Amino acid sequence: MRRTTLAALCVAAAATATLTGCLPGTDKADSQSTAGSQSKADSKPKEPFAGLTGGEIAERAMEATRSASSLRLTGEMQDDQSDGTIQMDIALSKKGECAGTMSLDSEGKLELIKTGDTLYMKYDEDFLRAQGTEETDSEAEVDAVVDMLAGKWTKMSTTGSDTDGLADFCDLDSALSEFENVDSNAERGETTTVDGTPAIVLNEREGKDRSTVYVATEGKPYLLRAVSKSAKDPGDITLSDYNKPVPAEAPKGKVLDLDAMGG
Repeated sequence: MRRTTLAALCVAAAATATLTGCLPGTDKADSQSTAGSQSKADSKPKEPFAGLTGGEIAERAMEATRSASSLRLTGEMQDDQSDGTIQMDIALSKKGECAGTMSLDSEGKLELIKTGDTLYMKYDEDFLRAQGTEETDSEAEVDAVVDMLAGKWTKMSTTGSDTDGLADFCDLDSALSEFENVDSNAERGETTTVDGTPAIVLNEREGKDRSTVYVATEGKPYLLRAVSKSAKDPGDITLSDYNKPVPAEAPKGKVLDLDAMGG
């Protein structure tokens, strides 16, 4: 489930990936220069990424985003395995750390933290019951799992095969590797803001699919948001908290060791 979520994000974001170059400086009239020599046109701010095509902006954007040491993903994407929608709010780093929450079709919540070679997870009752029903477990089996796990922190070693998908999801290098060698025919759009950050909109279409990405026009040209209206991979993901520490600390108190319990 987690691996396909990451793949969906990368398809939506990388297919339209728009990581911009540096914002050109703004020319202003020099109040101490000789009067009248500065034209009114010169005093207006230049458009961001002047002279660059949408595809060229995309190349700069991908390069900038790949350089990030950490970031946060918030939003929702289609899950290929269940055909449901996964909601996520996860911070991850190139050190392989992650911390955040996930849910499927808004049915309950899974909290997860990965630090070192250990993955910690806490499920609420709604999440466990939804997953149990999906896997056609009996009511008694679901009740037993809920009694054992609901609201409790668990841990697993990421060296085990059962955690391969989540371990990969927590690896920012794995996520950003999907941004390499991506061609974009994106077209420049309007300027706007994403959570207060100035951005340029890039639009891309392929057949009936439509995608939109938002790229920062100040500071590094990070990808700020990716919206896919693809019938196969719809989604809306916001990227934020670039290069900020990931709050990946092991939970305090009692933690159930799933490896010791046999899985």
